[in-house]
Amino acid sequence: MDNHIQFSKEKDALILLDQRYLPLTEDWFECKTVKDVIYALKTMVIRGAPAIGVTAAYGCYLGAREVQTKPKDEPFGPALSALLSELSEARPTAVNLRWAVNVMQKAWDESPDLDVAGLAALWLDMARKIHARDQEINKTMGRYGADLIDDGDTVMTHCNAGALATGGYGTALGVIRGAIEQGKKISVIANETRPFLQGARLTAYELAKDNIPVRVACDNATALLMHKKMVDKVVVGADRIAANGDAANKIGTYGVALLAKAHGIPFYVAAPLSTIDLLTPIGSGIPIEERPVEEVTHVGGVRITPDGVGVFNFAFDVTPSELIAGIVTEEGVLLPPYKEFIQKAFQSVGAK
Repeated sequence: MDNHIQFSKEKDALILLDQRYLPLTEDWFECKTVKDVIYALKTMVIRGAPAIGVTAAYGCYLGAREVQTKPKDEPFGPALSALLSELSEARPTAVNLRWAVNVMQKAWDESPDLDVAGLAALWLDMARKIHARDQEINKTMGRYGADLIDDGDTVMTHCNAGALATGGYGTALGVIRGAIEQGKKISVIANETRPFLQGARLTAYELAKDNIPVRVACDNATALLMHKKMVDKVVVGADRIAANGDAANKIGTYGVALLAKAHGIPFYVAAPLSTIDLLTPIGSGIPIEERPVEEVTHVGGVRITPDGVGVFNFAFDVTPSELIAGIVTEEGVLLPPYKEFIQKAFQSVGAK
C-alpha cells in the first residue's frame, strides 16, 4: 500500500486516498492549492505524522505554483511566506508538518536568487525525494524493529501507524511487516481507536489487504486481552516525541502503555527521527489537539449522545518515556536513557 499519496504531473495536483471513507469506499481527494491541503489535513483526509509531513512538502510546492499567477513585477515572497505559515499551523501536534515546511523554507533561504518558477521546480523535486525517503526509512525501521518481535507473537497496536499514516510501508505496521518478511508468523490485534476508529477502519483495512492476520478489539478490552495473555508485544507510532523520549500518540495510547507495564508486556514506539522534537524537552510541552465534538457525539452522521451534553475530544495523549521499552528509528532501536540515545542518533545522522 504505497500509492495513497500521489502527485499527478498531468493535473499538477496532489491526489490523496480519502481516509475518511475507508474501508467502505476508496475515494480520492485532489489538492491544487494550499487551502486544499490544509482542508485535507484538518479533516483527516490524510493523517499520521509522516504522511502529514510528506503532504506538507507537496503543499509547499502547490503554494509556489499559486503565487506564480501574481504579476511578474509583484514580489512573490510575502504571499508565499504567508501560505507556508498557514500550512505549518494546520494541525498542532504532529511535528512532521512543521519539519517539512522548515526543510522547504531552508532550501528557499539558501537559494535567494531563484525566481518563483525555479523555486517551485526545486520544491517539487524535494517533495518527491522526501516521499521516497520516507518509504525507505520505514523499511529500515521495519528491519530494526522486526528483531524485537518473536515468531508466533501477537502484537497489539493502537490507531493506524501503517502505510496509510506514512509515505508507505508504515512505522508500527512496518515493524510487523518486517517481522513477517523475516519469515515469522505474526498476528495483530488492532484496537478500534475511538472516536475516529483508525484501528478498526484503517489498520484492519490495510492488514487485510496484505493478508496479515488481524482482529479488531474494543479499546476497553485491552486489560482483559493482556490479562488472558493474548498480547505478546505492543507497537505503536508517534506524532511527536520529546527530547527525553516522552511520546505523543493517538488518545488512549497512554492507557495501553500503563496496562502493558502492569502485565509485563514490552511497549515499543516506532517513528522516524523527523518525529523527534529536540526543541521540546519533555512531553508536557507537546501541544495536544482538540478536535470537533461531532467526532464523539455522532457516528455516521447520527447523534449518539444527548443533545446539549458536552464531550472531551482530545486527539492525543503523551506516554512517559519510562513506560517505553524502546523507540524504533531508522538509526536503530533507541533505549533508555532516551535523552542520551536520541542525541547520539541525531549526531550520527549529522555525521553522514
